Amino acid sequence: MTGANRFYDNPLIERYASREMAEIWGPQRKFSTWRRLWVALAEAQAELGLPIRPEQIEELRSRVDEIDFEAATRYERQLRHDVMAHVRAYGDQCPGARGIIHLGATSCYVTDNTDLILIRESLELLRNRLVAVIDRLAHFAVRWRDLACLAFTHLQPAQPTTIGKRACLWAYDFVLDLEELDHRLAALKARGVKGTTGTQASFLSLFEGDHSKVQELERRVAEKMGFAASYPVTGQTYSRKVDSQVLDLLSGIAQSAHKMATDLRILAHRKEIEEPFEAQQVGSSAMAYKRNPMRCERICGLARFLISLQSSTAMTAATQWLERTLDDSANRRLVLPQAFLTADAVLILCQNITEGLVVYPKVIERHLRAELPFMATENILMAAVAAGGDRQELHERIRQHSQAAATVIKEQGGENDLIARLAADPAFAAVNFREVCDPRTFVGRAPEQVDEFIHDIVEPIRRKYQAALQIQAEVVV
Repeated sequence: MTGANRFYDNPLIERYASREMAEIWGPQRKFSTWRRLWVALAEAQAELGLPIRPEQIEELRSRVDEIDFEAATRYERQLRHDVMAHVRAYGDQCPGARGIIHLGATSCYVTDNTDLILIRESLELLRNRLVAVIDRLAHFAVRWRDLACLAFTHLQPAQPTTIGKRACLWAYDFVLDLEELDHRLAALKARGVKGTTGTQASFLSLFEGDHSKVQELERRVAEKMGFAASYPVTGQTYSRKVDSQVLDLLSGIAQSAHKMATDLRILAHRKEIEEPFEAQQVGSSAMAYKRNPMRCERICGLARFLISLQSSTAMTAATQWLERTLDDSANRRLVLPQAFLTADAVLILCQNITEGLVVYPKVIERHLRAELPFMATENILMAAVAAGGDRQELHERIRQHSQAAATVIKEQGGENDLIARLAADPAFAAVNFREVCDPRTFVGRAPEQVDEFIHDIVEPIRRKYQAALQIQAEVVV
């Protein structure tokens, strides 16, 4: 047994999420971002007059990505403090700059600002994936814009819709998620340089009481790290409401995906629409004929996990004590990476599925025609009345024929023969049953709604995020 197979490996890394998202939350990106933040702080402090030499900054900059993880681990075992362990490891590599690393800062200067940077990068990746899913659903909706199908309310047959219109419902949920994601990205700020309890006292001391220089330090560091602004007030940490709001968004994406995947599982059960099924894919180890909707099922399982993570960030925000308490640290180390990895995995599956959905029009038509006679009775009644019939008498005849047809279906297992019964009744001799029972007359403006949705909602998204349309969705297993 090899060592690599003896220990638990996170399935999100091993099986589900992309390399891109895993790299964002990996140790190299995290700790090199800490170092970039230390460089940005030193640069800004030097620019504002602190005695930091250019060669010290250059020394720090030259070793940003060359992290000695073994040294950092040794220091952390000794110090029981991850930030100080990396300060020491960085100082060992940059002896000439050791004395100015982390000058005036508290641990949350690197940890919180880094988390915000990683959240920003993760949201940008998820935005691309959302756009791709919306685009693929839109293509699917256009292709099937006017294929009439049974709609369901309470999971019972209702007035028909079209396959394309139903796909627009799925797409619009993701559009709402995209709007929320754009809002969260626009609202995201740096934690900035706030000091141990958010008062900036250490930096005010460094600049000998010059408030304007402390304000300028904050602005410059935020700008160097790609933020337009910093949060105006913090304790030791930025408000954990930010994490909770981000998880609200990720939970919303999971909700949208779960809804679509559940609908597709129901439609697969009805043999109307199926997710892609590869030539050598095995549906069941025992039942060789099966085509289980495993990707949709996986979406639902992952989405349920992601929705559950929102409660952790909500509780963390609710239980922050005064300027901060450390019980958020272990929780956030788990929740933030796992949430983004899971959202990434869910959207990869969504894109993969929507690129290869298989539709069975003849099954859809058969199911629709089995229920259409009951739905058509109001139109039949109106047509017969228009031809001179008595409305009350015709209504009673339809009621009797409907009950008889229902008996054939439910008690005898037969086909719905309501239309044949009505066509044979002389009271309905003037009704053109072919015209009255045309499924296209029952879908209202569904095809036109598809056209309007694509034109008004999807096309602007495509124009705004053209590069995202090319993103690939590889399902590993």
